[in-house]
Amino acid sequence: MSMKLNMVTTLAFILLYVSFVRSQSGGAATPAGAASAGAAPAGATPAGATPAGAAAAGATPAGAAAAGATPGGAIFDVTKYGAKPNADITQALADAWKEACASTSPCKIVIPTGTYKLGTIELKGECKSPIEIQVQGTLQAPPDLTGEDWVHFKYIDYLSVTSGGVFDGQGKQAWESNDCDKNPKCARIPMNLKFSFIKNAIVSDITSKDSKNFHIQVLGCNNLTFQHVNVNAPETSINTDGIHIGRSLGINILNTNIGTGDDCISLGDGSKQVTITNVTCGPGHGISVGSLGRYNLEEPVEGLQVKNCTLTGTTNGLRIKTWPASPAAGVASDMHYEDVVMNNVMNPILIDQEYCPYNQCNKQVPSKVKISKVSFKNIRGTSGNAAAVTLVCSSSNPCDGVELADIDLTYSGSEGPITSRCANVKPTVSGKQNPPACTSPATPKSLSA
Repeated sequence: MSMKLNMVTTLAFILLYVSFVRSQSGGAATPAGAASAGAAPAGATPAGATPAGAAAAGATPAGAAAAGATPGGAIFDVTKYGAKPNADITQALADAWKEACASTSPCKIVIPTGTYKLGTIELKGECKSPIEIQVQGTLQAPPDLTGEDWVHFKYIDYLSVTSGGVFDGQGKQAWESNDCDKNPKCARIPMNLKFSFIKNAIVSDITSKDSKNFHIQVLGCNNLTFQHVNVNAPETSINTDGIHIGRSLGINILNTNIGTGDDCISLGDGSKQVTITNVTCGPGHGISVGSLGRYNLEEPVEGLQVKNCTLTGTTNGLRIKTWPASPAAGVASDMHYEDVVMNNVMNPILIDQEYCPYNQCNKQVPSKVKISKVSFKNIRGTSGNAAAVTLVCSSSNPCDGVELADIDLTYSGSEGPITSRCANVKPTVSGKQNPPACTSPATPKSLSA
């Protein structure tokens, strides 16, 4: 299995490299000089690389990956910079990063198997060539609350983070003192991983464990893929969203398992063209858009695709949430959910434009966020409460273009028959509808933060 994953990540890194070469050569179909001279990509001549002339013989980058070749370049092993197991490797990683970022050919930073202490660190570009970080060991954050971000990747083009390692945030102390859900002026608490202004990157085969705050935050990124990622934290951990996305374009979350104490995946304002496929979620608060409409100058959320996902024991399922009394108008549009299984999920389908946790707003003033072009198709399984479908839209800005198709949810609890509630929306309905759409005033039992 590990060999297969290594081949996949190697192929992904090579494809990033090929894209990088094309971008540097103005979109040429092949790396500079490769077609005429049969040369291998830069740095591909060390032992194990594809021999010169392979391109002329019909070899391709994908074929090179299958043969075990890599784009070459230097390997920066943090142990060569003084890193030792069970010791602090912050400076060693910073030194390795500095040299790797200056490399003119694709390179790798390797953190070998073992357990290491790591303080807050910023790994920042711009770098001169693609970088792969192979985290094979376990990295442990300081247990205290120092810093806003633990590991922060920033301003990097062509990045790969791989190889089965664990980022352990050691968050128990933070959860016990965290009051940020009720106190908007609370102190900032570190996130495990933050990706800011990253382009053309892949994060695969890593685990984020027990983060003090969000596990992974994505801000201002373009073309970033997460695959085979595991997120683990107790159900009682506070504000530990699995992957939170904001003001980013082209984010893919694939074949990923998330269990945490808050939203498994959450989309903040400005999230566009987000694909979520083959994700398992639970425990947690489901897959959420929002909350939106709390602040001025929020950007639209557009182009969400959620498909082939399974949610188990979550406090919400597929949720879109906006605040009442919005200070400015907002938009959430073109959001589509298909082939999703619910296992004892509270509020499996939920649009909540009266989202107001801990009564921090005026519910008498409607939300100004416009929700449109939303579809729920082939959503099936079991609900944890009677109100399985709840569509509560803004009275001043009703939802448009909402579609319910082939909904098959059951409930066997003590609250009574399964029901559906709608306000300020007239959904288009097709196929099986269990519960029948918009037939009850039932109130959801739990609208978790």
